[in-house]
Amino acid sequence: MNRIFVFIKGIFQIQAGDGFMLYWAKEILLSLLILALFWGLSGLIVKMLNKWGGRLTAFTSTDLDDRVLQRVIPHVSRLFVVLGVYLAVRSLPLNEKLILIASGITYLVLVVIVCNLVYQIVDELLKWYAAGQEETSGAVLSRQLVPVAEKVISLFLLVTALVIVLKHFNVDIFSLVTALGIGSLAIGMAAKDTMAHMISGFTIMLDRPFRIGDRIQLTGGQIGDVIDIGLRSTKIKTFDNQLLIIPNSDLCNSMLTNQAFPNSRVKGRVNIGVAYGSDVDQVKRLLVSTALESGGVLADPLPEAYFVSFGDSALNMSLFFWVEEYSALFATNDRVNSLIVKRFRENDIEIPFPIRTVIMEKGLE
Repeated sequence: MNRIFVFIKGIFQIQAGDGFMLYWAKEILLSLLILALFWGLSGLIVKMLNKWGGRLTAFTSTDLDDRVLQRVIPHVSRLFVVLGVYLAVRSLPLNEKLILIASGITYLVLVVIVCNLVYQIVDELLKWYAAGQEETSGAVLSRQLVPVAEKVISLFLLVTALVIVLKHFNVDIFSLVTALGIGSLAIGMAAKDTMAHMISGFTIMLDRPFRIGDRIQLTGGQIGDVIDIGLRSTKIKTFDNQLLIIPNSDLCNSMLTNQAFPNSRVKGRVNIGVAYGSDVDQVKRLLVSTALESGGVLADPLPEAYFVSFGDSALNMSLFFWVEEYSALFATNDRVNSLIVKRFRENDIEIPFPIRTVIMEKGLE
């Protein structure tokens, strides 16, 4: 860029004895030539991007590069135009203070355009990634993580632009950074619990131990559906239509069961005792056929019945079966239990209950 500037200026070298008006005319003409050069260069680059960029992006299977290209082209055009204005202003023989002010304003506009250009690219990448996550796994990343990531990136670009501008104007950045660091440390110490919850919220969003709509069971035994994952807390709706609001740091540091992962299938279990003397094989066959007869029980994999243990007053049996949706487990359990009672009565299979016999002897007189 400096070579172009020196080359153009060399064409219009001021000879000794030239008049004041001729000097100004040459300098203004030089500035106009620089501005026209970059104006034409911006138009040429835009045409090349539209023509050749579209051909190159046609070879890819995704439309990400097409969207990025369309969002970048206007900013590239503005970048070259403002760069031409900056060099043109620097070439004018104005007062030093006026040149500093004009070039400083132009430099500030350049920094803003570059930061905006980077933001447009990153924003398009985030939207593309979030859309891909929703299509593949039904995640809510675009609603939860993308807005937060956009704010973090915007803040980072803002701070970077501020540092670049201050450095350009020879402002002492070290003292400013030191003051910001001390202030951030004080704020972090005062709000350490809130910061811990927010960091845990990021961890949950990235690690995704559960998603919105999943049914989870906490270590305390509470079971509910996740309805919202925030930066500070997670909201869980219980079966009693109550809302549990749990800080994210507590969820990150505790063990929980996600009933919706890896899929929505869930295994049901029915424990039942039959009287001593019952035909165990018959009972197991009857339990399996009863489960298949009940609505909602999957035939693949088949239900399974097992003789578990000898109880005090009964032979303990267990029936295992699969349900397609965990939300239908309670209703399916009810149908299976009700039908087991009916089938046991029809087949004269007794379901015993503990009986205690007390023998009272008459004392000796």
